[in-house]
Amino acid sequence: QVQLVESGGGLVQAGGSLRLSCAASGRILSRNGVDWYRQAPGNQRELVASITSGGTTNYADSAKGRFTISRDTAKNIVYLQMNSLKPEDTAVYYCHTRVVVNVEGAYFDHWGQGTQVTVSS
Repeated sequence: QVQLVESGGGLVQAGGSLRLSCAASGRILSRNGVDWYRQAPGNQRELVASITSGGTTNYADSAKGRFTISRDTAKNIVYLQMNSLKPEDTAVYYCHTRVVVNVEGAYFDHWGQGTQVTVSS
């Protein structure tokens, strides 16, 4: 059973920084692409940042220039460094990875339990 565990959320003032971590057992986070999503109350879950197995990164427009996704292969942890935080960044942040399980392309989506980020104005 794959388990993703996020940490690093908290309360921060606008303009501050937080670093979120996503950890998992085994090598799953090193072998697969990993995403960070967020969901604010009343909103749909939205993609914030992604990193492929090869290290290519992509960001939502709202995150570009402020957030950085990275991977520590040795520790099997994926980070989301968030700088210049704004009140509108307040949400529960989730780590996600999709694991393809056979040559036909069947896959499992794995999610963490989420970590709350609250940015005060």
